[in-house]
Amino acid sequence: MMGKSAYFPHTDEDIRVMLDRIGVASLDDLYADVPQECLYRGEYDLPAAMSEQEVRDHFAALAARNLPLKVFVGQGAYDHYTPSVISYLTSRSEFLTAYTPYQCEISQGTLRYIFEFQSMMCRLTGLDVANASMYDGPTAAAEAMRMCIASTRKRDKVVVSADLLPHVLSVLETYARYAGIRLVKARDVLAELDAQTAGVLVPGIDRYGIVRDLTGFADAVHAAGALLVEYCDPSTLAVVRTPAEWGADIAVGDGQSLGIPLSYGGPYVGFIACREAYLRKMPGRLVGQTQDAEGRRCFVLTLQAREQHIRREKATSNICSNQSLMALWVTVYLSLMGPEGLRKVNALSSEGAHYLHDRLLATGKFAPAVEGPFLKEFVLRPLVDVPTLQQRLQDAGFFAALATEEGYVTFCVTEKHTRAELDAMVELIQSM
Repeated sequence: MMGKSAYFPHTDEDIRVMLDRIGVASLDDLYADVPQECLYRGEYDLPAAMSEQEVRDHFAALAARNLPLKVFVGQGAYDHYTPSVISYLTSRSEFLTAYTPYQCEISQGTLRYIFEFQSMMCRLTGLDVANASMYDGPTAAAEAMRMCIASTRKRDKVVVSADLLPHVLSVLETYARYAGIRLVKARDVLAELDAQTAGVLVPGIDRYGIVRDLTGFADAVHAAGALLVEYCDPSTLAVVRTPAEWGADIAVGDGQSLGIPLSYGGPYVGFIACREAYLRKMPGRLVGQTQDAEGRRCFVLTLQAREQHIRREKATSNICSNQSLMALWVTVYLSLMGPEGLRKVNALSSEGAHYLHDRLLATGKFAPAVEGPFLKEFVLRPLVDVPTLQQRLQDAGFFAALATEEGYVTFCVTEKHTRAELDAMVELIQSM
């Protein structure tokens, strides 16, 4: 954009003072290094000014174009209930202090909820320390992969389960490609262990919804001198064995299942928890509790080894902006739900999922696909045309039967779904 914008608050005199200070004659000079053919010289296609009511109507019309559906798909993003009080609490001024809480004296609200978030993630995973936080689950997994390399000597290989969620695998592959990491994808990860293996990354619940039995994994991985990383759904850790109980060194995942709305894919919040021995290899922030000069409880940043604080080549992460608001959201959710509330969420979700699973098989339109215990998500082998099935479901208001690369279809049930909704979906499929 050339020249002064009407939307900038600076006066002509303000702009002149700034230009004089940096030694250029005009705003156009700021773009002197940009090739002329790359500069846009036309007019922006912006609508005319609107009144407040017109703006509201405009966005309401845009929103009306969305197709509201009942979501029966998981695959890493789950339609759990969000208590209405969360949006109120997260907007309170005491939490909206410094954007980045470097000055602890003015950031106690932000630092406190980060500390509580860390503490809660440690309780869920059973591990010693957790960070706050990562962009999402896949980037947390990628950073854990880098932790494995940094924590072992002269090893460049990481083995990952082929049963991880597809989008997690894609991000791991991208990070590995540009970090010089040899990434090996396998069904039998333990068979790939060798002297060059730095880490092994496996799901606690795989892409098919199956709760994995990780008995013996930690012993085998540690015997090879590598680290064990578990990718987990934190909401399920209230009822399944924790990463610490499986002997994992690092746990990662996405906190979206802890009350964050689907929101068309984000923003979400990733987490990393680990054993204390690997604390200094962990990216992101770490908030600690201390006392001020008058003996009062307070909070400070105790570890933040990112590239703006230390030499770039020594940094553990290049993530500069955290999902702190989402960490606050998760903290409020966990505070409201408590252990009993999380167990209830899982009980209702599991009951509904198993009910739907059995009724779908009874229609004769599906066959079993993958055997194993599941909580809220499962896959079936379709015996009908999948695009036709998906269209029929969508027309009736359901988002379900997402196709997988293996030719299966996935379903997911949470505590938000009623028995009547499940029955209506089954009856629709039965009529095909």
